[in-house]
Amino acid sequence: MLLASAVVVWEWLNEHGRWRPYSPAVSHHIEAVVRAGPRAGGSVVLGQVDSRLAPYIIDLQSMNQFRQDTGTLRPVRRNYYDPSSAPGKGVVWEWENDNGSWTPYDMEVGITIQHAYEKQHPWIDLTSIGFSYVIDFNTMGQINRQTQRQRRVRRRLDLIYPMVTGTLPKAQSWPVSPGPATSPPTPPCTCPQCVLVMSVKAAVVNGSTGPLQPSVTRKNMAPPGVVKLPPPPGPGAKSLYSTDAIQVPRKTAPSQMIRRQASSMPSGTTAGSPASPPGPNGKTGRVALATLNRTNLQRLAIAQSRVLIASGVPTVPVKNLNGSSPVNPALAGITGILMSAAGLPVCLTRPPKLVLHPPPVSKSEIKSIPGVSNTSRKTTKKQAKKGKTPEEVLKKYLQKVRHPPDEDCTICMERLTAPSGYKGPQPTVKPDLVGKLSRCGHIYHIHCLVAMYNNGNKDGSLQCPTCKTIYGVKTGTQPPGKMEYHLIPHSLPGHPDCKTIRIIYSIPPGIQGPEHPNPGKSFSARGFPRHCYLPDSEKGRKVLKLLLVAWDRRLIFAIGTSSTTGESDTVIWNEVHHKTEFGSNLTGHGYPDANYLDNVLAELAAQGISEDSTAQEKD
Repeated sequence: MLLASAVVVWEWLNEHGRWRPYSPAVSHHIEAVVRAGPRAGGSVVLGQVDSRLAPYIIDLQSMNQFRQDTGTLRPVRRNYYDPSSAPGKGVVWEWENDNGSWTPYDMEVGITIQHAYEKQHPWIDLTSIGFSYVIDFNTMGQINRQTQRQRRVRRRLDLIYPMVTGTLPKAQSWPVSPGPATSPPTPPCTCPQCVLVMSVKAAVVNGSTGPLQPSVTRKNMAPPGVVKLPPPPGPGAKSLYSTDAIQVPRKTAPSQMIRRQASSMPSGTTAGSPASPPGPNGKTGRVALATLNRTNLQRLAIAQSRVLIASGVPTVPVKNLNGSSPVNPALAGITGILMSAAGLPVCLTRPPKLVLHPPPVSKSEIKSIPGVSNTSRKTTKKQAKKGKTPEEVLKKYLQKVRHPPDEDCTICMERLTAPSGYKGPQPTVKPDLVGKLSRCGHIYHIHCLVAMYNNGNKDGSLQCPTCKTIYGVKTGTQPPGKMEYHLIPHSLPGHPDCKTIRIIYSIPPGIQGPEHPNPGKSFSARGFPRHCYLPDSEKGRKVLKLLLVAWDRRLIFAIGTSSTTGESDTVIWNEVHHKTEFGSNLTGHGYPDANYLDNVLAELAAQGISEDSTAQEKD
């Protein structure tokens, strides 16, 4: 146990293995349920505080977030941070997505950025915490150290996360000791959704651990408007809730339905059979939904649907739930009931399966692609030709400006009429010289442009930091490997009239070169060979030809920190999205996707690769 004061941040684990924070308002809501203890039911309905989270429920016993429409379970945790850090001050740091929306940084990253901001540092390098980014506070931008791509960032104020004082448990379990109470316990919520969740759990305890119930007679029925909770599971056990009844609309008599469900238990169940392992004190623990078997879940779904029908709450049909499925059919049934209780129009079907690869293909079925020479490409460590000096490279793209305008240089944020404010290693050019890029017309200190070039790949190309116009031929730092491509006789979803182009990337682990983040250090290569897919259409072949140019220019992959695993010094994708799911689109990296080909053409254009590039490569 730790004696301290801290702010509590509730977080969930995403598919990339990173803990993502809930908003302050949601964390306050979860914390209120935690502090109320078992009588609050042990479940948190997130839609009560944020309508965008309506499908989600947190089960505090198993510490999982349950998505009702898909059955997806994700771990959650209750984490503690210094009250003087960003969450203790209500400060949220966010970066701008490609679609223009804002995403909060992971909490540890936001805290690191806020600390540097408070120290009035001009920038912060996030490499030390595993991210290849620099945050520039002058421009409020995030710069990718590998690609030099920039995104906007912002700092905004929100609610302060909940505070706890006193004894802090190391284990993130439930129920927890809340420490000194700062406010009276919150009474159990009586909305239809929470009432349903609690009655389901009560029925679980009765149906899983109690003796067989006799048939219901009229004298055993509860008065209209009251649902009696089931009796304790065994001698000496206490009820889960502090009240004996839950109020529901008066025209219902759901106790009859719950008892019918209990009386239909399999004959093999005996009194006192534990549904979960006993705790240290010998008492039977509370049952989490995730621990229930198929039979119990099916009975609960039927019983609770009867309760809802009797109470007038609209229900929804649940179709195609027989047989094996990633979502337990009975669990999906409960999902439909819970969603309808919240007034949401839902019709559940069996979720599609993840299909990463096509059916087996024999060698004789694999064909070369018409109009594309060869069936594979290799890359080596050879760099593109470089200029003798950075000044000579920039001279090709710049025009000197004798009378600069009275505006800021967007690299150093000093006025163009004043000397450059760059404080790093000093280039040989004078700090007061100003130049204009010949094609886009943006004006900078030449001193700043030389410094920017020296911090990049130094491949003889230059990219305008304002409009991203590329001067020269941009190349990357992709390690050596092989790219194979051929036709297979299967169609992608959304492209039934053509075959499929399969691309196979193979890159082995190795040692980083001078152009990489940590020269001389080894790098890993996870997940290779990587299989990617394009439709064998006119536009699909066009994309393939441009991907071949990108491969030759070493722009498909880079070495950096994986956003999936957090591993540093590993091979990562480099801003050009690929489709790695053949027959589904569950992860967003598959088909059908009507906009994918246009999107990847735009991403390649941002790297300086267009149809003109294929002609340049031939020359």
